[in-house]
Amino acid sequence: MGDWVIGALINIVGSVAINFGTNLLKLGHDQREKLSAINNSEGNDKFVPKSVMHFQTWRIGILFFAAGNCLNFMSFAYAAQSLLAALGSIQFVSNIAFAYFVLNKTISVKVMVATTFIVFGNIFLVSFGNHQSPVYTPEQLIAKYSNLVFVLYCMSLVFVVAFNHYLYRSGETIISNSSKDVGTYWRTMLPFSYAIVSGAIGSCSVLFAKSLSNMLRLTMSSRYEFHSWFTYSIILLFLCTAGFWMARLNEGLSLFDAILIVPMFQIAWTFFSICTGFVYFQEYQVFDTLRIIMFVLGMTFVFLGISLLAPDDSKADTKDGSSATEDSMIDMDRNGKMQMDETEANDSNSFVTSVKVKAKRVLLKAKSTCSMSLGLGEETISASSVLAMPMVSSRTTGFRGIGNDRTKYVPLRTSDWSNL
Repeated sequence: MGDWVIGALINIVGSVAINFGTNLLKLGHDQREKLSAINNSEGNDKFVPKSVMHFQTWRIGILFFAAGNCLNFMSFAYAAQSLLAALGSIQFVSNIAFAYFVLNKTISVKVMVATTFIVFGNIFLVSFGNHQSPVYTPEQLIAKYSNLVFVLYCMSLVFVVAFNHYLYRSGETIISNSSKDVGTYWRTMLPFSYAIVSGAIGSCSVLFAKSLSNMLRLTMSSRYEFHSWFTYSIILLFLCTAGFWMARLNEGLSLFDAILIVPMFQIAWTFFSICTGFVYFQEYQVFDTLRIIMFVLGMTFVFLGISLLAPDDSKADTKDGSSATEDSMIDMDRNGKMQMDETEANDSNSFVTSVKVKAKRVLLKAKSTCSMSLGLGEETISASSVLAMPMVSSRTTGFRGIGNDRTKYVPLRTSDWSNL
């Protein structure tokens, strides 16, 4: 059995464990809300809801979630990054079983069709993907950063990020200054450009995770001293890119409807993860014409299946207005607080005070991101992994105030994504 088979199997088990843990975390929150609803209906005003950490379901879920992330990290030492990044979509298949048996959700025909596309796509990817699993020395990893193809790829990636960020800011300005509905163009382009920037930078965390996993494997075989400037540099880059990805993921769900942003996030993350692995580790060198065609076909199947997994737009129209009203009140409260903070910062003439205010905002963003990612906040999303594209819901209101009128370009948000 080749090392790539071991890596693929470990990654599949890890992705399934992450998804199972995510569903248990969701179930723990459901149990907490159900208990609160029962006590409220009984008129128990003195009832104080327990923290979700007190529920055994949530505690078991966090263990599975952590174990799955560890397995995914280990898998990158044994198989190609392009193969493992694509295999992360296998969690959508497991999510059907977990959603049906754990959360008692109804599985639609559309979801079954989407899952079929993902299964066949993964079969093509595994059959015709890169089956090599070399172990690189730190010197080889450092040398790959100066490779001409990788340098050109990084330059193109910077251009893609800068262009899409400019496109997103321009769209925000146009919509905020427009008194009329600008149509569906910018309503689609805004989340697309947002997802491209997020996926292009966030997917680099997979590259650094594979490098760390590779060096850890060398350390275990006594061929490398793990403590070195290169190791610590890779760890810092991993934390920065992973933190950026998690923050953008949480915030993107608060800005856009899950119908649009979730498939875009998943496709962008998977695409850039595969491309980065192809270029940096030169995985393209083992591909001939047939393998390229079949690999692209497999990616197309996976992306098509992911697109079909988007929630049904009609469900959002049939929901009552209570959720939208609550979200609007939260957004108004948040925007008001942010404006007060900005006024306070502007009125202060002290540079030190201004720096403190900005540092406090950054820490609040980081705290909010970590809390929501692990299901610890009052407004939570499903647990998210930086090593496998996470299953997410849109049940979050984000943490960044926006001066523009978001109702002009943000469709009605729905939390049906996690309900399949």
